[in-house]
Amino acid sequence: MILIKKYAAIDIGSNAVRLLITNIIEENNKIQFNKSHLVRVPIRLGQDAFTVGEISEQNIERMTKAMHAFKLLMEVYGVEKYAACATSAMREAFNGSDIVKTIRNQTDINIEIIDGKKEALIIANSDLRTLIKTEGNYLYVDVGGGSTEFTLFSNGKQIASKSFKNGTVRLLNNMVSDLVWIEIEKWIKNSVKDYSNIQLIGSGGNINKLFKMSGKAQEKPLTQVYLNQQLNKLKNMTYEQRIADLGLNLDRADVIIPAIQIYTNAMKWSGAKQIYVPKVGLSDGIVKAMYNNNSGIKVHQIL
Repeated sequence: MILIKKYAAIDIGSNAVRLLITNIIEENNKIQFNKSHLVRVPIRLGQDAFTVGEISEQNIERMTKAMHAFKLLMEVYGVEKYAACATSAMREAFNGSDIVKTIRNQTDINIEIIDGKKEALIIANSDLRTLIKTEGNYLYVDVGGGSTEFTLFSNGKQIASKSFKNGTVRLLNNMVSDLVWIEIEKWIKNSVKDYSNIQLIGSGGNINKLFKMSGKAQEKPLTQVYLNQQLNKLKNMTYEQRIADLGLNLDRADVIIPAIQIYTNAMKWSGAKQIYVPKVGLSDGIVKAMYNNNSGIKVHQIL
């Protein structure tokens, strides 16, 4: 007998807001997580939060409309349960809590603002563990608009994890000091010093786009040489050329450069020569955490 459950994850990031609807299929003790629908709305909350400390009225209105649309989509798709998690932009905006209340009152969507530690834990609940071999050392790097999460795995076990306030939107606004880069370098080098042959695993919209542009098969990694080549190429193009010639979205054409810089530095400091891009992220982790009832996220019924 087949049992199908429909769960949804809402990821409120610094560069975009996403809704992921997933069909969970249970059959003969086997479980499949099949992505049914993904919607991404380019609301750059981090531009407000990191520069002036609060989310603007315009973006509050856009975000409220997006949550209302997400609610309708979840109803149409027959979603049973959902969880909505907001990350660094909402964490740092002094009106973040007020926005959560406003959206709950106007849309019945309940948003939880999570810290970096919980964010890293949720991501670890994604398909990431199934991709990490029982033998081998991996540094997982999830680059967002406001923060980057690093997690070291060895022989299938999580060794260390750390979140840093270094993301693409912050870098675009020159809000990442040399000290932050030094702290990241120190943490990576100290974490990997007792482990050899480190391989990187990258997640985030920018590395996914870069991987798609490479034309490689999903299981094949990107090399450090390729990332450096693309970084130089993109730097030599104008913002408009990246949109017109490469087909990048308006909200991707600027942040992709600082994202690559984070990945290439992580590769350099860890000694990794390759980066795998499995297309996993916070939304996937939210769904898994809901199903497995771990990570302590708040789960809600569709009213």
